Amino acid sequence: MGKVYLVGAGPGDPGLITVKGLRILRTADVILYDRLVNKDLLREAKRNATLIYCGKKPHAHPLNQRAINRLLVNYANEYSIVVRLKGGDPFTFGRGGEEAAELVKEQIDFEIVPGITAGIAAPAYAGIPVTHRGYAGSVAFLTGHSKVGNKSVAQWSVLASAADTLAIYMGVSALPHLVSGLIAGGRSPSTPTALIEWATTEHQRTFTAPLCDLCELAEQAHICNPSMIIVGEVVRLREQLKWFENQRCGKTS
Repeated sequence: MGKVYLVGAGPGDPGLITVKGLRILRTADVILYDRLVNKDLLREAKRNATLIYCGKKPHAHPLNQRAINRLLVNYANEYSIVVRLKGGDPFTFGRGGEEAAELVKEQIDFEIVPGITAGIAAPAYAGIPVTHRGYAGSVAFLTGHSKVGNKSVAQWSVLASAADTLAIYMGVSALPHLVSGLIAGGRSPSTPTALIEWATTEHQRTFTAPLCDLCELAEQAHICNPSMIIVGEVVRLREQLKWFENQRCGKTS
């Protein structure tokens, strides 16, 4: 019986995978990889490794989670080293907990190799520190999944004030619900916000606006997934600290 490694590949830039994650990737017999994993990382696989695509798009899942869980179990019974390569971090909105639970159930040895999550990397590449002594002493990671629109007023009041900075994953499709919910929950309509699309890649785009104007901005800019939404006063620092865009344009700060 083999061992399964749940490896975080980081948010897009292949250089952001950890040293340990890359070392394990290079030894894998089987690699099951997600849609948002940078394909350059697959070139690090050994020549005879089996590569299995497990990507999911909104409302389009060629392999559902149950099927992926079974593949991990089946391959672990056949090969020595199985890598589940996941965008970002396996345990941060990556469903790594569900996969690990299945491995425990089947008594299969496993290890978690954390990765850099988009909630940290996306704002960093946009020049937005999620915490800053002068602006924010706390940060909360939230999901903007479509079910968010069903939250009660009480829940929104908690989420709106959960932390100084809110880093919201998978929120573009539910943006009107998010904005109205946060404002109804007590967040000021003038709160600075940022939309960061395809973060840490050559296709990265970043837009900022007050919270009340975020939906209009997203529509005008044709923002799509994958995108991160950052809500909080730290967004004000972007103009000063936007190193990645300056670097791509050949500018210096």
